This record gives sequence, C-alpha cells and structure tokens, in this order.
Amino acid sequence: MSAKAKFTKQEKNTGELKFEIDQDTIKKGLDTAFDRVKKSLNVPGFRKGRVPRQIFNRMYGEEALYEDALNAVLPAAYEQAVSDTKVEPVDQPQINVESMEKGKPWAISATITVKPEVELGDYKGLVVKKQKRNVMKTDVDARLEELQKQQAELVLKDGKAENGDTVVIDYVGSVDGKEFDGGSAQNYSLELGSNSFIPGFEDELVGHSADEDVDVKVTFPEDYQAKELAGKDAIFKTTIHEVKTKELPKLDDDFAKDVDEDVDTLDDLKKKIHDELKDQKKQAAEDAIQEEAISAAVKNAKIDEVPQAMIDTEVDNQMNQYLANLRRQGIDPKLYYQMTGTSEDDLKKQFAKDAAERVETDLVIEAIVAKEGIKPSEDEIKDEIKSLADEYNMEESAVRNALSDDMLAHDIAAKKAIELIVDSAEEK
Repeated sequence: MSAKAKFTKQEKNTGELKFEIDQDTIKKGLDTAFDRVKKSLNVPGFRKGRVPRQIFNRMYGEEALYEDALNAVLPAAYEQAVSDTKVEPVDQPQINVESMEKGKPWAISATITVKPEVELGDYKGLVVKKQKRNVMKTDVDARLEELQKQQAELVLKDGKAENGDTVVIDYVGSVDGKEFDGGSAQNYSLELGSNSFIPGFEDELVGHSADEDVDVKVTFPEDYQAKELAGKDAIFKTTIHEVKTKELPKLDDDFAKDVDEDVDTLDDLKKKIHDELKDQKKQAAEDAIQEEAISAAVKNAKIDEVPQAMIDTEVDNQMNQYLANLRRQGIDPKLYYQMTGTSEDDLKKQFAKDAAERVETDLVIEAIVAKEGIKPSEDEIKDEIKSLADEYNMEESAVRNALSDDMLAHDIAAKKAIELIVDSAEEK
C-alpha cells in the first residue's frame, strides 16, 4: 500500500512523515472514485450510471478522479506509514501532496505531532516519607464523639444562648426603614455558630434568652447574591421564642446498638471502629506512598515539552469519563451544571489544571512498561475483563466489544509498572 515511508524529526515534537502510495493501491482508489462518480453522470447515448470508463477518461481525463481516489486510499496509506515508521502521532496530520504523476507512485508528506521522548531517571528503590498506620485510642474516641454528636437531642434551655445552641426565632429585616423581600420568617430554627446566616447575625443572638426581643444589626457582604442588598446596613427585629441545647446520649451498650445494629456492646462498637480506622489508615498510607513514589519517578525523568494536543485530549477524556459517571448515577450533565452553578467551561478548566502533569505521568509509566518489557498474558486480560464486568455490572462479552485487547493490555501493563515503582519504594 505505502512504501518508502520515512519520518524526519523536526523541532520540538513535530516531524515530517514522507510516504508513497503504490500503483496497485492507486488503481483501486480510481475504481472506487469512478464507481461513485458515474452514478451521477449524464452522458448522451448512455443510461445514467452506465458510462464506460474509457469514455469517461476520454471526455474528462483520468486526472478528474485523482482527488476522490486520494481521499479513498489516503487514510489506510497514512496508517500503514505510521506503523512502518513506528511513530506515535498525537494529533491530526497536516497532509501535503508532493506529486500525483500518472503512472508513478503518489508522493505524500504529512507534518505530524508525536509523543515527546522520555529519558527515564530512577524509578526503583525510591525513598518516600514513612506513613502512620497505627490507630490510637484518641482516634477511636474522636470517632465515638462524632457518633455521639450525631445522636444528640435538642432540649429546652433556661439560660442564655451560646454557640452550638439552637434558637427558635421570628425576624423581620429592613434596610433604610423599609422591609425587603425574603427578609422575614417565623419559628425559624437557627444553630448559633453554624455561619448559615449573614455574617454577624448569629453572634448578636449569643448571650440572649427566650422571650427576648433583639435588634440585630448587620451589613450585607459586598458580594451578596441579591445585588440590591449588597453592602447595605440592615436591622432584623428578632424575637427569641426558645433556646435549645444539645443533650448528648450516654456512651453505653444501648448507644452502641442504636448507632450500629451489628454490635451488642460498646466494646464491640469500639473494636469495629478500630478495625475500620485501621483499614482506612492502611489505604491512606498506600495511596500516599503511591502518589509520592510516582511523582518522584516523573520528576527524575527528562521529558520533552508536552504537546498541547495531548493536554487537550487528556482534558476531553477526563471530562467524558466524569460526565459518563454522572449519567450512570442518573444525573443529566445539564442538571449537574444547574445544581452546582457551573458550566461546561468551568468543568473543563478544573480538569485542565493538572492535565499536563497527568500526561507526563502517563508518558513515564509507558516508558517504564517499554523498558521493563511488561506484556500482560491472555489470562491477565481475561481476568481484567471479568473484573470490569463485575465492577460495572456488564456482560463480559459487552466489555470485550467495548475494549480491544490492546487497550486492556495497555491498562494492565500500566498497573504493573505502578506496582513495580511502589513495591520497590522504601519508607523512611
């Protein structure tokens, strides 16, 4: 199909790929082009679509088919040239036709952007920070305290309101003596110190008791969402009906059974919390070591400038994966943007922040795979298919249809390279 393919590296990560399209391939392309064109030809003496090739060539010249023929054969010829030269384009090529002489191979050149070269540094035996995995009694106590607060009940309080207490209030807000929309409520429960109201509002209720009337004076923030109130001084005439405080349940066996039906005693609950925290700390330690070791391996490597095309592709991949996960949860992306007050551009900017670093990490991992000669076996590919099918509740055949063996092998090899980096790392 293509012959004499040659790639010449140019500045940064661009280069010129030159290749030829042989006569046999050109002939097939011309046949395809003619079959397409003749369907719309009206030539006197011939039925539509029945004009012989010789007549067409005499009337229009074979060269009239060249452009359509090239479009038919170029994609496969380009892919063959890429394969022959073992280059890895990361963007669409800029095609230039060098020559299309009759009876000779067609000469094509393509300016392409390729993956940057990676010169690996140290990636085995890296020193990483020692991680804590032990669970202290204070860790268990802190978790128990969280559960205790979650089970707390609000009870009436005779004294003055403090931060952490809940007050039941009526309030009417005004600016320059005029009440404003949305500035009043009745029997509203407000936890003092929760910072859920305008800055300063909750502070002014601290130290007051039930049945008191309080004029709460505040200033709306300059960036307040209601523009007509932004930066304005306001007075909220407030009546405190009740002051409630949190009453914590006693830490005993009954409490343990209330928060976890799988335990019978407080000691059982403490042990379960201890085991859960141990697993969490172990996972956190492994994640931290992996992140630090991989980061070190990337820093130790020398990488040519990452092409913008690779960064853009990484951002698009992350976006598509994130939105696909939302859809799997039954959340439409448009609804997500409305709920979060964001847009597609905002999400794209978020993923763009670390995109270059993620691309560099992938390049280093691929370089390690190549250097170590990591090649997943057929059994490992089958195991990966089964694992993905279980994770996404799909048939194995569906996974097989969605992902090629090359894609699966690439992912498995990357995991093995990461394991190699992490398992050889030394904590100090």
